[in-house]
Amino acid sequence: MATEGERVWTPGRPVDLRAALGPLRRGAGDPTCRIVDGAVWRTARTPTGAGTQRLTVDAAAGTVVCRAWGPGAGWLLDTLPVLLGAQDTTADEFDPRHPLVRRTWRSHRGWRVPRTGLVLEALVPAVLEQKVTGLEAWRSWRALLRRYGTPAPGPAPDGMAVAPTAAEWAGIPSWEWHRLGVGPERSRTLVGVARRAAAVERTLALPPAAVEAALRSLPGVGAWTAAEVRQRAHGDPDAVSVGDAHLAAEVVYALTGARDGDDARLLELLAPDTGHRYRVVRMVELSGSRRPRRGPRYAPLDHRAR
Repeated sequence: MATEGERVWTPGRPVDLRAALGPLRRGAGDPTCRIVDGAVWRTARTPTGAGTQRLTVDAAAGTVVCRAWGPGAGWLLDTLPVLLGAQDTTADEFDPRHPLVRRTWRSHRGWRVPRTGLVLEALVPAVLEQKVTGLEAWRSWRALLRRYGTPAPGPAPDGMAVAPTAAEWAGIPSWEWHRLGVGPERSRTLVGVARRAAAVERTLALPPAAVEAALRSLPGVGAWTAAEVRQRAHGDPDAVSVGDAHLAAEVVYALTGARDGDDARLLELLAPDTGHRYRVVRMVELSGSRRPRRGPRYAPLDHRAR
């Protein structure tokens, strides 16, 4: 099994690595994703083992260069095009009507929905983000990777790690979850999905319409969590994160100027773009539009014992 290799891929379209892979990064200190001198470094627990990849773009040549290390190196090289959206075959059909979305799409013509092909890898941090702030969830993610992760293969930047195996996730004791800031409801869900990892990964073979139902059959996995996983692991351009604490208000504001949008209004606005609803949301995110903030900042809770 190759433990080091390189692939040069010609996508036939411009690729912005930050825009393409940004949703895979869980905060600035994510041990599984770093950006150093324009290069994107990622780790992954692939079907063939732990791997690290370094991605750069050669704009003059129109290529993406990927170096990979570890037992998962070959898998990471083989799946490079899919990671960067080669399976997103409906992108050319997207014809946004809203001026903001149209302008952003025009300036990000090469953007495609990424597909990692790693469901548990997307599911664990999504569950960590349930009902807490991103900062709280990312703090727990970093702590879990430091405690239970595997050092990244190859010459990765200091501190990078590969997520635990399914068996390792399932074996974390309840007091360790608690100590690392994860409450009992989320930890039960995480242990449960880790124990069903094989079934979780089989959702990659399901038609898009069946994926959400399969994911939501897992105890503790609702519409929001399923959508977050479908966006990243399955590359679903229509998955909408209904139930997000901020998303509806941000998108509604960007599209209408109204400050108090909710999920019902979000879905109403996105309905004409069915099939591309996540694509619309991502274009709003990439546009830089931000709703004016009002009121005091939320004070994160600390679930750990004092």
